Amino acid sequence: MKVIENQTFDMERALYGSKDILVRDCSFDGPADGESAFKEGSDIKAAHCFFNLRYPFWHDHRLTITDSEMTELCRAALWYSEHVEIKDTKLHGIKALRECRDVVIKDCDIISPEFGWSVRGICMEETTATGEYFMMRSENLAFKNVNFKGKYSFQYIKNATFENCILDTKDAFWHGENITVKNSIVKGEYLAWYSEGLTLIGCKIIGTQPLCYCKDLKLIDCEMVDTDLAFEKSEVEAVITTKVDSIKNPLSGRIQVPQVGELIIDDEDAEGEIVIVGRKRDVCKMCSCA
Repeated sequence: MKVIENQTFDMERALYGSKDILVRDCSFDGPADGESAFKEGSDIKAAHCFFNLRYPFWHDHRLTITDSEMTELCRAALWYSEHVEIKDTKLHGIKALRECRDVVIKDCDIISPEFGWSVRGICMEETTATGEYFMMRSENLAFKNVNFKGKYSFQYIKNATFENCILDTKDAFWHGENITVKNSIVKGEYLAWYSEGLTLIGCKIIGTQPLCYCKDLKLIDCEMVDTDLAFEKSEVEAVITTKVDSIKNPLSGRIQVPQVGELIIDDEDAEGEIVIVGRKRDVCKMCSCA
């Protein structure tokens, strides 16, 4: 393996097509403002490097990045790359990961709007992230101990698991398919509308109008806090351990809950069943469960 260290690169395609290299303590910055430093490379390791230029890792194969920094000017840093591992790294440029495959991210700090679009296979652990439209249209996700804050996250994703995560995000999981969330806090407005095959286990759900227009929705031993107008038009099987402020027109299924502040049934197609503190009631237009 060729070792390159303690150098600064600012030219266009500075290390284009490189193979089997270790780049250590290098800076990609300077007046030439060149793009695409590592484009079309393979078997690349970058350690303790500074990236301040655009598009450094496009069409790369077998890439490892550790203990490095990508600044706000390092936009669209990784596209069309596969077999990627990123550890202990700051990813602070917009659109930092797109159309990639087989990605591992661990102990990183992400500040990146439009991060992770159309990724196929990503494991993320022990990471903080901020952004909008995070991970849109990606598939085969495994997130563990991730703290995320932003808007419109995880939309249109498929085949995903989340464990011990904190997700503070509006419009999360819209149109998502086959998603399991365990032992996590999910906070935000309009959670998971139009999702299919979403299961929440031991989670705390916070925010207005969650879980509407869902198909094959399951909640197992979940808390719901400040949640009003929940479950509208949803096919749902739920066991909830806390009071729900209001439930509106569940389409079908069964909801077990200790208390409901208000039950709103003004749609003749709403046929969901409610179980309140051991009492079984069919949902009906005149039912009041305060």
